[in-house]
Amino acid sequence: MKNQEIAGIFNEIADLLEIKGENPFRIRAYRRAAQNIEGLAKDVAGLSKEELLEIPGIGHDLADKIQEYITTGKIKSHEDLKKEVPEGLAALLTVPSLGPKTAKLLYERLKIKDIDELEHLAREHKLTGLPGIKDKTEENILRGIEMIKRGKERQPLSRVLPIASDIVTHLKKNTHVEKINIAGSLRRSKDTVKDIDILAASTNPHDVMKAFVHLPHVKEVLMQGPTKSSIITHEGIQVDLRVVEDESFGAALAYFTGSKEHNIRLREMAVKKGLKINEYGIFREKDNKKLGGQDENDVYKILGLPYIPPELREDTGEVESALKGSLPKLIELKDIKGDLHVHSKQSDGSHTFEELIKAARDRGYEYIAITDHSKGLGVARGLSEERVMGEKKEIEAINKKLKGFKLIMGIEVDIRSDGRMDFSDEVLEKMDIVVASIHSGFRQSKEQITKRIVSAMKNPYVSIIAHPTGRLIGERDPYEIDMDYILKIAKETETAMEINAYPLRLDLNDIYAKKAKELGIKFVISTDTHVISQFDYMSYGVSIAKRGWLEKEDVLNTMRYDNLIKVLQRKRGK
Repeated sequence: MKNQEIAGIFNEIADLLEIKGENPFRIRAYRRAAQNIEGLAKDVAGLSKEELLEIPGIGHDLADKIQEYITTGKIKSHEDLKKEVPEGLAALLTVPSLGPKTAKLLYERLKIKDIDELEHLAREHKLTGLPGIKDKTEENILRGIEMIKRGKERQPLSRVLPIASDIVTHLKKNTHVEKINIAGSLRRSKDTVKDIDILAASTNPHDVMKAFVHLPHVKEVLMQGPTKSSIITHEGIQVDLRVVEDESFGAALAYFTGSKEHNIRLREMAVKKGLKINEYGIFREKDNKKLGGQDENDVYKILGLPYIPPELREDTGEVESALKGSLPKLIELKDIKGDLHVHSKQSDGSHTFEELIKAARDRGYEYIAITDHSKGLGVARGLSEERVMGEKKEIEAINKKLKGFKLIMGIEVDIRSDGRMDFSDEVLEKMDIVVASIHSGFRQSKEQITKRIVSAMKNPYVSIIAHPTGRLIGERDPYEIDMDYILKIAKETETAMEINAYPLRLDLNDIYAKKAKELGIKFVISTDTHVISQFDYMSYGVSIAKRGWLEKEDVLNTMRYDNLIKVLQRKRGK
């Protein structure tokens, strides 16, 4: 998908324009376009100009630039703009949390030429003392540089999965593969992925390998062999393809799905039973007789285990649960009945209520909650008390005409830096659902941020804590919080925790989700939709929920509307 590349260029154009002191409305237009393109669930490369113009924030000029990039691999105005800004300054703009003004200051005062030099000066504390630069600024710069290094090693799930799926589709269409599947950490739905593993079964591996190394995704062929080949995609991701015989496909799929720790546990069990497991099958040790391996379930069945879903294969108790017969029946995408975190045009969303309703119904939903931002978030056109009540009246009028679907009136209320809610209880009380979240003060102390979230949970009208750790994968680390204490209070106050399905958030992560489930805390899985196609990101949230061992009963938005409303109101009656 070209979405990330184009969004990155538009953001870079905005940065360069900001350095030049250009019109702020023009800068904002590029940033909005970047956000909406990045949020699309479909590839812009496959869209006509008319379809591009339907994307909020994309006019004729930006649509032409998108098509120029898809056709030529570059945008001339972007290339010209880069020539107007010194190369070293452009490099500094890639550091997360280092804004254009600070980057310009560092470049002009210290003549920094690249990120390595910036890192050296920050570690030597030679940045402190410049206007606005403090010790904490240096720490944030070093953290941002570390994030860049990590980003080169691991990519977000959402950037890798579409590439892998497209490669699998190409190979299915153009080669004779009997079976083909994604393996590795991508199949286990880890939130970040180092590379792509694909496994196929075919009687003609030579033709499969030939087709693989000539795919349009290929930037470089690392290795081409009779049954294994490796390539680098244009996005810089390594893809390894292995072709095995059909009779070994299941064992190979289990082996190459991993994790390493899970596989070790299975091999230890096999040894105790006089068996051995490898990528070719499962064998009896004493005479090397093959007992199975064509189907992945053979591995588990012969070991006396029920099938363990890929998302659980991390050696975090799944083998013990399987032995006890207590594996969770994991939540599925089809269990979701609605989305409880959706933004409309009233704040920083891109669509009307009617457009959102149609999109939700097309996905089989029974309800969505409109949770526009509260007044404190001015950059997102946050709603005043008066606008909130106007929105409530409009939603009530729409609901009177709807059949078989409900709009739930809500608000995403900002948790202020001092822990107070951005609206009074008198306003929050009138909402059907209140989603509380942090959008500022990310660098406060662990104690301060923990206190803010706890304060929100103790409010009787706050239903859900949204994106609880504030992370943006590859762009912003989680803020520091005492998650154990937060989960304790969430349980006491019956406050639900959100798994935010937006691909760069996936927050809560799987580790915290599993902890919360063990405490009996309820969840919602929501998309934080600002553009209609983002409804499709629900699948990413469900994947994280699966990795956190969540079942249908753990997630509030698997409930029918009437039951959901009763549960949401329960906290208010405490």
